[in-house]
Amino acid sequence: MRTDYCGLVNRRHLDQTITLMGWAHRRRDHGGVIFIDLRDREGLVQIVCDPDNPVTFAIAEDVRNEFVLRVTGRVRLRPEGTFNPHLHSGEVEVLATEVEVLNPSLPPPFMLDDDHLSEQVRLENRFLDLRRPAMQNNLRLRYRAAMTVRRYLDDRGFIDIETPMLTRSTPEGARDYLVPSRVHHGQFFALPQSPQLFKQLLMVSGFDRYYQITKCFRDEDLRADRQPEFTQVDIETSFMSAEEIMDMMEGLVRDLFTKTIGVDLDTPFPRMTWAEAMARFGSDKPDLRIPLEFIELTDLMKTVEFKVFRSAADLPDGRVAALRIPEGSQLTRKEIDDYTTFVSIYGARGLAYIKVNDRLQPNEQGLQSPIVKFMNENTLQQILERTGAQNGDLIFFGADRAKVVNDALGALRVKLGHERGLSTGGWKPLWVVDFPMFEYDTEEKRWVALHHPFTSPKDGHETYLDSDPSKALAKAYDVVLNGWEIGGGSVRIHREEIQSKVFRALRIEAEEAEAKFGFLLKALQYGAPPHGGIAFGFDRLTAMMTGADQIRDVIAFPKTQRAQCLLTQAPSPVDEKQLRELHIKVR
Repeated sequence: MRTDYCGLVNRRHLDQTITLMGWAHRRRDHGGVIFIDLRDREGLVQIVCDPDNPVTFAIAEDVRNEFVLRVTGRVRLRPEGTFNPHLHSGEVEVLATEVEVLNPSLPPPFMLDDDHLSEQVRLENRFLDLRRPAMQNNLRLRYRAAMTVRRYLDDRGFIDIETPMLTRSTPEGARDYLVPSRVHHGQFFALPQSPQLFKQLLMVSGFDRYYQITKCFRDEDLRADRQPEFTQVDIETSFMSAEEIMDMMEGLVRDLFTKTIGVDLDTPFPRMTWAEAMARFGSDKPDLRIPLEFIELTDLMKTVEFKVFRSAADLPDGRVAALRIPEGSQLTRKEIDDYTTFVSIYGARGLAYIKVNDRLQPNEQGLQSPIVKFMNENTLQQILERTGAQNGDLIFFGADRAKVVNDALGALRVKLGHERGLSTGGWKPLWVVDFPMFEYDTEEKRWVALHHPFTSPKDGHETYLDSDPSKALAKAYDVVLNGWEIGGGSVRIHREEIQSKVFRALRIEAEEAEAKFGFLLKALQYGAPPHGGIAFGFDRLTAMMTGADQIRDVIAFPKTQRAQCLLTQAPSPVDEKQLRELHIKVR
């Protein structure tokens, strides 16, 4: 029936009779001649309906936007001066000899080329939103990216193996989505947050190299880069060191960007320890396009009279850091107040600053700030020397527990970098390595795994599992791009006694560990090979490659930030019979 796609018609079709099918993107009546822009997934072509063909012309008169049409006609050149260089088919048009309406359409609630639609309208009418060229391009790029990943891994001996969607709920992660069992009264499956344990079991089973492009589920607070169900490229290998895994996966990312969007990333990716990233940028996923860095002042502030800085410096986990903004003295008081409000989101109780008017006068004459009077000239001189501040610069300060300072100043660094035009642009990848094994949960008063409890400690750090978990570093690695974590992984624990030690450090006692992870502990005792892997956030990667502001624009049918599908109105109530079968009563 169809001979060609609309968007692929060009000069090579001249004088051919072709049959096209698609949607009426726009209909124009120009003094007796009707033009229809016919659209399919490949793009547009102009259809000409001439009154010399009264049957075709009469049908064209009734055509409206989004009618589904079958058009047969002869391809000819457009008249001189009417070429459209923005279309692949822009030099030709199709003179219709037959037009058939395959299905009419109600007037759509929005024009498909409207770039200012509200997201609610788009998601409520997602089947129409997906017809828009931008969304078509996003999902086609997503498909090409997936195929590139598959080819790269296939060429290196990886096997695509599916793992279960219905599994058991486990602790030490985000909140699970639970699925009640009808057959087993009062018991529940969980949707997987990751195939982590199953892919480790596949290594124990001898498959050596596994991958899967798979759905994962987390019932957590949502942001622009998160969804309750998301897709990850899940990878696991045996008998490879952390360095070997990182080298191979770096090749995957580079291959993906080159073949999908024609971008050549740096070779090799720079590497930075977690401790260095936190010290310099306050973040374990720093945006290296922004040249601003933290300047450590904690030691200097232990002797000052200014109580805000002194008390923070004296805290066991306290930190005082500075951020120098070139030519930042141009900031108005209102702009500084707005930035103060911004950092309060991250727990900061204020945002001290100094404007440098004359760096040769480290006092109230040369420096403009409410805090200058609380510090002597020697301290102010050392601040100027450490920050390298010049006349016209501004220095922001963070003083609090280290986490608050890192979160607040780290976010401020990114915001200022983009708003002040300091970003260098381009693509800046980075490996962050040597993460801590654990972080302390002040609410639960216990150590929790920074990544997950199956990550191996660095060689020689096993002794810290019993004596001082705060000192234990992990064989973990994250790959970061432009301030976004796009993948994270580690070498796993492959010996039962080490895994049990980690569980004890997390206060998961032997009985609980056996109940929840007994199958893993058993498998590790049957010749489990050394193994490790990584998982890439596929939605996030494709969003970055398309330039989308959020991952919902690269997912066909996404959820909102409230975890709802506006198209199908899910989640929704279910009837009483279904609840009875599941032995559930809604309270």
